[in-house]
Amino acid sequence: MIAIILFVHISLHSQELNCNVQINTQQVQGTNKQIYQTLQTAIYDFLNSRAWTTHVFRQEERIECNMLINITSQPAADQFQGTMQIQSRRPVFGSSYNTVMLNYMDNYIQFNYVEFQPLDFNESSNTNNLTSLLAFYAYFIIGLDYDTYSLLGGSELFQKAEVIDDNMQSASEKGWKAFDDKSNKDRYWLIKNMLDKNYEPIREFNYKYHRLGLDMMDAKTTEGRAEISEDLKLLQTVYRSKPDPYMLLLQVVFDAKSDEIANIFSEPFPAENARVLNILGEIDPSNARKYEKIKK
Repeated sequence: MIAIILFVHISLHSQELNCNVQINTQQVQGTNKQIYQTLQTAIYDFLNSRAWTTHVFRQEERIECNMLINITSQPAADQFQGTMQIQSRRPVFGSSYNTVMLNYMDNYIQFNYVEFQPLDFNESSNTNNLTSLLAFYAYFIIGLDYDTYSLLGGSELFQKAEVIDDNMQSASEKGWKAFDDKSNKDRYWLIKNMLDKNYEPIREFNYKYHRLGLDMMDAKTTEGRAEISEDLKLLQTVYRSKPDPYMLLLQVVFDAKSDEIANIFSEPFPAENARVLNILGEIDPSNARKYEKIKK
């Protein structure tokens, strides 16, 4: 077995994203190492050299993110299947701390790639599954970031991601359609729910939690923490109005934020912590062990 984990750290002029790309082929036997090196560099360039918006980003303003593509099978020389872990971070005002924005696993990664082929992308058509995947998550990451600086600020980017999903409805690859995942946990539901008005309280939470909560905590710790405790009620609203199986966006939030929330409320403020624990116990019971530190 040939096991390869490749890393790219290339200093290139980039636009909105500063995305590290990793390809893991540990589960694939007899692979050609060169094609993965070429593919990884091509993906890195595609994500980081393209202007995804009309806005100007300074070098230090680029959105930090990671994509780990785990290739689990290679049915043919130019066919690849696996999973992809997508992560992004955002700096917190007045500190050196970066908060996790997204920590999402896509289990439906399928694409064709011929070594040295250009990664072409057209927003208005289904070019190929690989570039559609990459563009979808580029827009989603940027949209999520924009939502934290202004209320519903990422809508235009989410709409672009939705157009990609719409264009891929005739694709044979999974992850783009409503019926591809029985648990409603794929790209189709991710973007549809993000643009559904019933889920706007989650987007309001993302804005208030970051801009009015975390960004304030360096100067006004107590006020920032109090804001976040109130913001959790927005997630509770969604939980109560859309119970399982419509919980994907809530899961996305807690996959990114559960550790951070536990740390924010780890200091002893009994009345406030009790309210937070009651809400978290209801809407995120799967992370109950993490929240035990709030009781102390």
